[in-house]
Amino acid sequence: RHQNPELKNKRKQIDVVNPSESGCATPGCNNKLEQKLACPKCIQLGIPPAYYCSQACFKKSYSSHKGIHKLAKQILDARKGSCQLAPPGSDGVTCPLDAPDSVRHSLPNWAQSYNFTGSLRPHLLSPTRVLPDNIRRTDYADHPDGVSHSEQYDRASNTSIRVYGDKELDEGLRHAAKMGREVLDIAGKALRVGVTTDEIDRVVHEACIERECYPSPLNYYNFPKSVCTSVNEVICHGIPDYREIEDGDIVNIDITTYCRGYHGDLNETFLVGNVDEDGERLVKTAFECLQGALAMVKPGTLYRDLGNTIHRIATKNGCSVNRTYCGHGIGSLFHTAPNVPHYQKNKAKGIMKPGHVFTVEPMINLGRSHDVTWGDNWTAVTADGSRSAQFEHTVLVTKTGCEILTARNDEPVMTWNKELVQR
Repeated sequence: RHQNPELKNKRKQIDVVNPSESGCATPGCNNKLEQKLACPKCIQLGIPPAYYCSQACFKKSYSSHKGIHKLAKQILDARKGSCQLAPPGSDGVTCPLDAPDSVRHSLPNWAQSYNFTGSLRPHLLSPTRVLPDNIRRTDYADHPDGVSHSEQYDRASNTSIRVYGDKELDEGLRHAAKMGREVLDIAGKALRVGVTTDEIDRVVHEACIERECYPSPLNYYNFPKSVCTSVNEVICHGIPDYREIEDGDIVNIDITTYCRGYHGDLNETFLVGNVDEDGERLVKTAFECLQGALAMVKPGTLYRDLGNTIHRIATKNGCSVNRTYCGHGIGSLFHTAPNVPHYQKNKAKGIMKPGHVFTVEPMINLGRSHDVTWGDNWTAVTADGSRSAQFEHTVLVTKTGCEILTARNDEPVMTWNKELVQR
């Protein structure tokens, strides 16, 4: 997912969320919570935060409240100590497919002292999968650092949003998008309790090869896998590993296929087993956020206005919108203009015109909007450990509205159907 350039230097801060009926955490304070000020240390530790009616109340009770932090840290440290680390002699990140479960389920070395915000833990990765020589490569596929020089040149020189013609659309973009849809449908059918996200990566990798597609994430700035799998509190860029999917997980599968010189990008979040009411509400809200945004896509719409609609739908359902990652132009390049932020009052430039092709992919959190990145330098998770969900389409602006290039079969307009995402 493309990182929002407006927020490269963002700073974390105490979040202000909607008031509730619960009172201030300061003993003896009966003030009504017009706003809830969350204890930042609770959030950092990944425990349910205490809320206060004012900074004065927070300071007044902090000397006693911090005892909770000490206890929580002891519990978290004990949990870390119970996790097995990668075996000596390995690279600390990968192990063979036939390694014992005790090894495959080890923590990678970078996670040994990492302060996780939620309960999800990484496992080791399988070796990077290879592609046959007949698959057309991206310019970054064989670069030692995964650098896309064409994207770098585009960022330095491009001053406009590309308009695609009928020939490019018919011979390239629509086909790449169709291949992406087929691969996602295959990956979604493979998802169930007990399957590893590494197995999903294998399914995606082989499905791409069968369709003579390059899996666009593979080696993009050294991303090690062919698909992103984001579980529970992971917002985006989750790396498939040996962790088995559990009953009650929500799992996002993000596919991009490169075929005939063009990329097609889409994702969906699935409900695995018995997901609780909050999880279902979150996933449906993420779907409705994308649905509402795509209803606005037509010539003359300002790109920045999509965020207002997404924000309204998310907050109405008690959720928040991540601000760090945004939609993006796509086509012959994986990421290009325009930037498509998903939050309200953004400063995105550009007006939609026929022939524009881009993604919309709002990342919706059950808790705060803020994120942090794991020590693998890819996995983005919620700062408070709450769950996150996302849906994405690649869309084309037509003369009269919008064509969803990555639409489900027989679904030209997005329609919510829980059965399609239940596993």
